[in-house]
Amino acid sequence: MGSRSPEKSRPSPFWPLAAIVVPAVGYLAKIEIRNKEKLPAKGAFVLAPNHYSEFDPLIVAAAVWRLGRAPRFMAKESLFRVPVFGWLMRKMGMVPVARATSAAAAKQTIEQSRALVANERGVIVYPEGTLTRDPDLWPMRGKSGAVRLALAGGIPLIPVAQWGTQHIMGRYEKGLSLWPPRKRVQVLFGDPVDISDLSGRAGEQAALNEATNRLMNAITALLEELRGEKAPATRWNPAEHGQKETGRLDS
Repeated sequence: MGSRSPEKSRPSPFWPLAAIVVPAVGYLAKIEIRNKEKLPAKGAFVLAPNHYSEFDPLIVAAAVWRLGRAPRFMAKESLFRVPVFGWLMRKMGMVPVARATSAAAAKQTIEQSRALVANERGVIVYPEGTLTRDPDLWPMRGKSGAVRLALAGGIPLIPVAQWGTQHIMGRYEKGLSLWPPRKRVQVLFGDPVDISDLSGRAGEQAALNEATNRLMNAITALLEELRGEKAPATRWNPAEHGQKETGRLDS
C-alpha cells in the first residue's frame, strides 16, 4: 500500500481520542477490513458508508484510523457552536453540514471541498443522512451531500459497506451487547464511483440525483457482497411509507 498519510503519525487531537476509542471498539468488534487499498493513502477523499446503527460511525472511524487516515465526519452545523466541543471539532477538521438556503449551501460546499483538497483531508459522509428505514437494513434513498462535495472539488468518492455492527447495537437500540465480546464486523471498501461525466454540474439537481443514485448502487452492491444476498429491486423511500426523515449527518 506504500507510505501512509502523515495524519496518523503527526500529533493531533485524534491521538488521545484514538487511545480511548480504538481499544474500546476493538473489545466489542473484531473488524475485518477488505480492499484496504481502495482508501487513498494521501490526498482528499469523500467516504460514503451505509448506516443502520448508532454504533457504526465508530466502526468506520476505527477502520479508517487503522488504514492511516484521520476519520473526519460531516456533522450538524449547530454542534460547531457548542462551547469547547465546537472548538475541538474545528481543530479536528470536521465538516459542518451546508446551510439550508441553496445559494449559501452551494457556496459553503465549494469552500469545504477546496479546503479538503488544499489540506489533503478526507471526510466521512453518510449519504442516507440518518439510520436506514429499510426493515431489512438495506441502504435507503440517498441525499446529495456526499456527491456535492465530491463534484465541487473533483474528489474521489469512495463507497464502503459494513455489516455485523447490528450484533453490537441494533437499529434504534440504546444499549450495547457486551456478551460475547468481539462480534465479527466486516468493512468492505469499493472503487471510486465514476461521476466524472457530471463534473461541473454540481448545481444541477438532475446531475446530483444521478450521482447519488450511482453512489447508493455502489454501496448496496458492496453490502450484497458482504451479506451474500441480493437487495430489494426498489430502494426504500421513507416518503413513500409515511416516515419522517430526521437526517443529521447529511443534507
